[in-house]
Parts: sequence; C-alpha cells; structure tokens
Amino acid sequence: MDLLGMLSKKSFVVIVGCGRLGSHIANTLSKEGHSVVVVDLRQKSFQELSGDFSGFSIPGDATEFDTLRQAKLDKADVLIAATESDTVNMLVAQVAAKIFKVGKVLARVFDKDRQDLCTRLGIATVCPSTVVGTIFLNSLFGIQREM
Repeated sequence: MDLLGMLSKKSFVVIVGCGRLGSHIANTLSKEGHSVVVVDLRQKSFQELSGDFSGFSIPGDATEFDTLRQAKLDKADVLIAATESDTVNMLVAQVAAKIFKVGKVLARVFDKDRQDLCTRLGIATVCPSTVVGTIFLNSLFGIQREM
C-alpha cells in the first residue's frame, strides 16, 4: 500500500525531527486528524509546532530504544525520519522497519549516495536535492521528468 492510500484512513505517525520539515508534516497530519508523535533532541524545536497541533512531543534521542518505545513506535503505521542527519535518519528508519515492524517508513537523506544505499536496503527515501533538481529541470524544459 502506498503512503497516500495508507493515510486515507486515520493513521498513527511518528516523526523524528521537528525542524521546518518535520514540524510542517506534523502540523499538516495533525490538522487532518491523524495521531502524531514528534521526537526531537531539542525541546526548543517543538516551538515550530502550531497552536493547533493535537499530537504529542517527546524530547529525546531517537537513536535510543527507550525513546522509540516512549513514542510507541511499535504501534505506529508510519515513521518519518526527518532530522538534519542522514545517518540518524537511516538508522532510525532501519530500526523502525526491521525491529519495530512499522508498515511504512520514509527517511530524508541529503546525500545521493546514501539514497542509493537506502534503496538497496529497502528504505524509502526523499532526497531534497534530487526532488528540487527535478522540479527545476521540469520548469526549465517544460517537461515531466521522473523524480
């Protein structure tokens, strides 16, 4: 099942990283009625969440099993790893998929080589430079290219 299909029902989503990307996703999913838990090392990061955010925020290190258990990752339908660290995102994504058996796992990776590695490991990724590069090329040439 793809992510859009999975999120047509109300889902339980754990988001690791509450920067601009993580908070945007958390705010949007919360507004749509999904159950959302956000994990971030820095308490200050949770200020990015809107006043309408109805989920939970957990300050902690997502590379530690106790933090992931506190976030109830074992009950999650989706995990989104959106920290600024490719290494953390890849680690958390692998743990979510292999140990906690989360149905859908997505990791943001900045390094194209790491994106290729994740693909070989079966981890779905979003690489901002690849996505934005494709959008620029589509605009430049007026054609649709595959992302």
